[in-house]
Amino acid sequence: MKQVLAALALAIAAGMPAWAQNAGEIARVQAGASCTGCNLFQADLAYRNLPGIDLSGSRLRQADLSLSTMNNARLAQCDLSIANLFGGRFTGVSFAGANLERATLVGGYFGGADFSGANLAGANISGAEMQGARGLTQSQLNAACGDSSTRLPAGLRVPSCTPGR
Repeated sequence: MKQVLAALALAIAAGMPAWAQNAGEIARVQAGASCTGCNLFQADLAYRNLPGIDLSGSRLRQADLSLSTMNNARLAQCDLSIANLFGGRFTGVSFAGANLERATLVGGYFGGADFSGANLAGANISGAEMQGARGLTQSQLNAACGDSSTRLPAGLRVPSCTPGR
């Protein structure tokens, strides 16, 4: 019986996409190469200067982009859920359609960034500079949280973060 279950599990796994990170793709991105649709799960991109990089459609779930500079990068349709963008500089970046659910954007700079259709549910944008961001809606912000130092486009507001959020 154990052999049958093991064979069944292997057959199921063989038909499913691999979800583990791809070390080769991560290394290429760390070196500054674009990588659309790549599996960058838990990638360490902290403190990197990656201007204009195209990571559209990539999986950056739980990635560390803290204190990185990614001006004019393309992160459209990326899975950035639970990612750390703390203190990063993301001027002119396209986050269009990106999943930023439960991401940390604390203290980041997002001037001219495009958030059209992005999922910000549970995201912490405390202290973020988003005044010049485009595509932000009140509905998106209602699902996120921030603080009194969060800068948003005129007429928009974000609920305050509560402990544990």
